[in-house]
Amino acid sequence: MEAPPVTVMPITSGTINMMEYLLQGSVLESALESLLHRLRGLCDNMEPETFTDHELVYLLKGQQGNPFILRARHSLSHPTAPWHLRYLGQPEVGDKSRHALVRNCVDVSASHSLPDFLNEMGFRMDHEFVTSGHIFRKGAMKIVVCNVSRVLVPGNTENTERMSLSYLVELSVLAPAGQDTMSEDMRSFAEQLKPLIHLEKIDPSKQRH
Repeated sequence: MEAPPVTVMPITSGTINMMEYLLQGSVLESALESLLHRLRGLCDNMEPETFTDHELVYLLKGQQGNPFILRARHSLSHPTAPWHLRYLGQPEVGDKSRHALVRNCVDVSASHSLPDFLNEMGFRMDHEFVTSGHIFRKGAMKIVVCNVSRVLVPGNTENTERMSLSYLVELSVLAPAGQDTMSEDMRSFAEQLKPLIHLEKIDPSKQRH
């Protein structure tokens, strides 16, 4: 059986091969409103964007080494919007002076037949989850505050369970390679969120896909 046709295009104009600079942390639900209030005062958008996304993580196992991982995401708030396909490279660990984790990121938008296409290409859906929350922006920086829920019945996004009472907070920047000053800007912004939350550079050895 042939794979269904899938249309893929960059989500932004220009190059799609970018580096992601990332800091992460979490905040308890009891401190959520205080954090959102602080972000409203610091960010460009007083009222954040809201979102609810469904993300599926696909694996392609080779003869040896780690499997190749792709992430397919679509909006539950806007069902007619394109899907997004994302590849995240291994974190760069060479330069310990960087204040943020840095990894290669390729992000494209795709048509709604993306899951079928990935299945026909030999990828296996490993797990799926739903994220719901707020997006703030400060210049090139994006701040996401969201809760994460596991999908209890495959494909049924109505049947979910919160994975934690905490909210995940991510501060990220997408930029061409070599823009390491971004991590300094991120560190300065993260300092302004203390003591409500401590955003940190992640230890890659402790991360799971």
